Formats: sequence, C-alpha cells, structure tokens
Amino acid sequence: MINFTIFLVDENTAVLKALRRLLQTAGYETKEYGSAEMFLSEHDASIPGCILMDSVMPGLNGLDVQEILNRKGIDRPIIFLTGKATIPDSVQAMKAGAVDFLTKPVDRSKLLNAIKSAEERDTTQRHITERRNGVLEKIAKLTRREREVLALVVAGELNKNIGVRLGIHINTVKVFRGRVFKKLEAKTLAELVRMTVGMPI
Repeated sequence: MINFTIFLVDENTAVLKALRRLLQTAGYETKEYGSAEMFLSEHDASIPGCILMDSVMPGLNGLDVQEILNRKGIDRPIIFLTGKATIPDSVQAMKAGAVDFLTKPVDRSKLLNAIKSAEERDTTQRHITERRNGVLEKIAKLTRREREVLALVVAGELNKNIGVRLGIHINTVKVFRGRVFKKLEAKTLAELVRMTVGMPI
C-alpha cells in the first residue's frame, strides 16, 4: 500500500463509492466525507495525502475549503473534480494552488496523474517543513548573545564590526560565532545563510 491518503469530499455517495474503488485498486488509502464541513471538522494535516473534492457542494463548497486551509497555512494539495465546472472557478482554484481541476466523468489516467503530482508536491512540502522545523529548534537553543551574533554574521558583517556593534572583543565574537556554527550544524557561511533565510532570529 502507498503511504498516501486521498481525502474524498463529495455529497454524492455513489461518486464517493466509485472513487474509493478506483483509488484503492491503485493502492491508495481513502477517507470519504459527504460534506466540506465534515471534512474540515476531522481533518488531520499531519497525514500525508491530498484532497479530491467536488468544487460545487451544498454549504461550504470546494473553493471555500481551499480558502480556509490556505488561511490557516495548511498546504494540503487539492484536486477539484466537478460536473459543473466554470472557467472562473477553475482559474480561481488554480491561482490559489490547486493541483488540477478535472471534470466528471473523470478519465482514470488523468486522475491518477493528478494524484501523482499531488503526492510529489506533498512530499516536497513536508520535507521543506521538516527541515525548517529542525532549524527553528536549533535556533531556539541559542542564547540571546548567540542569536545577536548569528543575525550579524548572516547579514555579512565581519567579526571586528560585530565586536564593535555588540561592544565585545573580537576574540569573544569568534567564540560565539563558533558556537553558532556548531549548534546549527553548519559547515560554511553559505550553508548558514541558506538555513536561516526567512527564519526569525
């Protein structure tokens, strides 16, 4: 079995059943929801997977779900599947990051290709998030002075300038600099800069 769950969201139970059968035959685990509200109430962002969802449903529709997840910072790949596609809806969905916007009845190969793209995106994003969280944990272990030195080092300041800015001896700067590299497990300045881009220091 593939360790990737397809979250099926559609008010039509016959559609859910047909999709479940197709996807489980392809080796995917599925979870079915009869409404967007039900999906949102039970959604676990930690589970690798993507959403396969009708864009037009009673209550919250698929685009609403996409907007809610984006607002919460949840980068869950979404594939829209609908029998009532409109060009504005598809454009809005794709601009907001949808993997694909497919129409019913869906072509099996197109659906599986879209899911493969969603799987690759999910894997990449989880790897990025894992690395970012790892760096944040390391930064959290730095002392206040080490953080100050780190901020100036990645800003391109020389040791002597850092010493002047912080009012400490250059040799003390070198000690703190060494500790920063060790705690963040960075071997070069370029690596240290890459690791900390966009990070709160």
